[in-house]
Amino acid sequence: MSATVFIDGAAGTTGLEIAERLAGRPEFTLAVLDDARRKDDAARAEALNDADFVILCLPDDAARDAVSMIRNDKVRVIDASSAHRTAMGWTYGLPEVVGRDAIASARRVSNPGCYPTGFITLLAPLISAGLLPKDWPYVCHAVSGYSGGGKALIGRFDEDEDIAFRAYGLAMGHKHVGEMQRHVGLVHAPLFAPAVVPAFRGMLVEVPLQLAAMQLAGTPDVLLASLAETYRGSPIIKVREDRPEELLLRKSMAPTDTVELFVFGAKDGSQARLVAVLDNLGKGASGAAVQNLNLMAHIEQTAGLRL
Repeated sequence: MSATVFIDGAAGTTGLEIAERLAGRPEFTLAVLDDARRKDDAARAEALNDADFVILCLPDDAARDAVSMIRNDKVRVIDASSAHRTAMGWTYGLPEVVGRDAIASARRVSNPGCYPTGFITLLAPLISAGLLPKDWPYVCHAVSGYSGGGKALIGRFDEDEDIAFRAYGLAMGHKHVGEMQRHVGLVHAPLFAPAVVPAFRGMLVEVPLQLAAMQLAGTPDVLLASLAETYRGSPIIKVREDRPEELLLRKSMAPTDTVELFVFGAKDGSQARLVAVLDNLGKGASGAAVQNLNLMAHIEQTAGLRL
């Protein structure tokens, strides 16, 4: 018997891509509200409480409201917004870091943010292994395709072809920072410098390291070896042992649910650049939600993913 899945916010970019990954899968049946009923709170409440699994693809406040509408304690929730990523009672939905069993047994799972997915998969295992200090003032530079900004930003880039680069979060305090700090276990909030480029999808997240100034830090080769061991056998996170001369984000990037991790190092080992390349709509959003859904339903985690 298939499990019923209700995507609240199914008309948005993330919701549409989740539905595409679930299409034709016999394990799940999608509960769908027509355009007139999906904005009706009574109809939404009924769908939220009748489903086996609910995936929220909503703004933060709307996601909190949706959770408050769920009275059936058997309903299990995946929230793709940032509303619950540091909230008590929610399991952080990054199985490669928190463990697959934690996701499989959870009733409430908060999907990671796209930028934090790259930042955390790079740093968390290295800090846990004692190869990097948790009290360092880390910096994270990142660029993403504009689809991560939702309909408003998509429309802006579609209408203004003259935009070449959009830096934002310039007042600090970006909503991802708390998530990044919490789930890596950092003493100091990282300085996060995000930007958007005129590509629909794709993302590059970088953490530069002054290894010579860090006591007991590993060399670039040691950092690479540790990441490779951490993610050995992962079908989703691939640690690249080569060091290409350049990394490109292409406007023609095909949808993917994988993450590629790189470690670039100075010849003398004094500096390194940790880089994650992923699809902000894949493992950064929809792909992660489907992976978590699979685990919660006790199905192979990669089912329906684009690998």
